[in-house]
Amino acid sequence: MSGGARILFDGAGVLVVDKPAGVLVIPGREGGPCLRDTLEAELGRKVFVVHRLDRDTSGVLVFALDAAVHRALSQAFEAGKVRKRYRALVEGRLEAPQWVDAPLVAGRKGRMRVARPDEPDAKTSRTRVRPVETFANASLVEAEPVTGRTHQIRVHLLSLGHPLLVDHQYGREAPLTGSDLGGQGSGAVLARTPLHAARVEWPALPGVAARAVEAPLPPDMLRALELLRAAG
Repeated sequence: MSGGARILFDGAGVLVVDKPAGVLVIPGREGGPCLRDTLEAELGRKVFVVHRLDRDTSGVLVFALDAAVHRALSQAFEAGKVRKRYRALVEGRLEAPQWVDAPLVAGRKGRMRVARPDEPDAKTSRTRVRPVETFANASLVEAEPVTGRTHQIRVHLLSLGHPLLVDHQYGREAPLTGSDLGGQGSGAVLARTPLHAARVEWPALPGVAARAVEAPLPPDMLRALELLRAAG
């Protein structure tokens, strides 16, 4: 498929794709191609956006192919009936599961931040985080956002002291090379936020059957993991 997106599921008015990093879901301020428009051009029909992923986040992305399915799925996402699980590569060793209950507010330059107790615009934000694999100075974690705030996982991981290994808004800006990850070579291995939507699961909804869809880790995160494992 154009744009590098692989179809994970297509049926009964639902289209689920494995979104590659670096691709916009809808048009941005600067214009240019986006995944929704690419899908519409290839399918020759209207495609409804059910939810979004940041440009640099890869993984499971759900679209609808008719208005009724779009309404049912969108309402389920908004009501918190859809379970989303992400995989992320973070700084430091996360030794035990964590429950982050930290309201968020808008910060400067498009960022979000943890709210102070007296801020009236704070929005409830909750994320479950658990370690999947730990290394000397990094961890592979699973994050399950219970709410769906902008940049929620990235900011909550930062609040735990475990920011993403690369994050131009909340942490390190420079790409990670092989030598940075314990291997060899000066070429970039991770040049984007290593956050991947690994699984989305929704219950039976009006006109929509229950389903869980998964997407495997992309090559850049797999390569980073290989280097971290080899370094011990």
